[in-house]
Amino acid sequence: MTFTTEDLQRLFAGIAEDIAAERDHLCELDGAIGDGDHGLAMDAGCQAAAKAVGELDAGIAPTTAFNVAAKAFLNAVGASSGPLYATAFMRAGAAAKDKQTLSDDDFLSVFAAMAQGIQERGKAEPGEKTMVDAWKPAADAALDARQSGKPLPQCFETAERAARAGCEATSSMTAAKGRASRLGDRVIGHIDPGAASAVIIIAAMAKFAQHHDG
Repeated sequence: MTFTTEDLQRLFAGIAEDIAAERDHLCELDGAIGDGDHGLAMDAGCQAAAKAVGELDAGIAPTTAFNVAAKAFLNAVGASSGPLYATAFMRAGAAAKDKQTLSDDDFLSVFAAMAQGIQERGKAEPGEKTMVDAWKPAADAALDARQSGKPLPQCFETAERAARAGCEATSSMTAAKGRASRLGDRVIGHIDPGAASAVIIIAAMAKFAQHHDG
């Protein structure tokens, strides 16, 4: 199975669609422990990335598509998720460098690079009630599944399950980062909106891998 920029155009469109559908829910989650605009920010960023990637010539290298997505996302989102996802897409671009198409393993490398970029840029560790609580377990699970010989759709299914579990676990955590960290124990019982939007993106990637296989 190989992935071209044309496939990535579909992937970014799918992510934007799924984030848009959950926009109000993400704002509600953020309203409980933040400033209530996470859904708007993610929607704006994903729409901008999908539009910019969608306007590219389909024959262009995947690395360019990721770099264009990074720039578009950052320009659209001033909030903290802007630099985090811009870094994720830049790292994805670096992982896809010099390739005209991406193999299954390349696509997994892209996924792992995104997770690592978010963690490094946010300087966050799992357990701090951030999107890293969804991204890191998802990337680790996908790579583990691949090493044990699982096909790509199954690797992403495993990743999605790990992301959902990681996101759910944030409800019992206090926050070490951002606005929510000032609320102390009051954030317990609320899931982190960044982890919730991460799950939507990871699930969209899983759905894409599944359909691409079929």
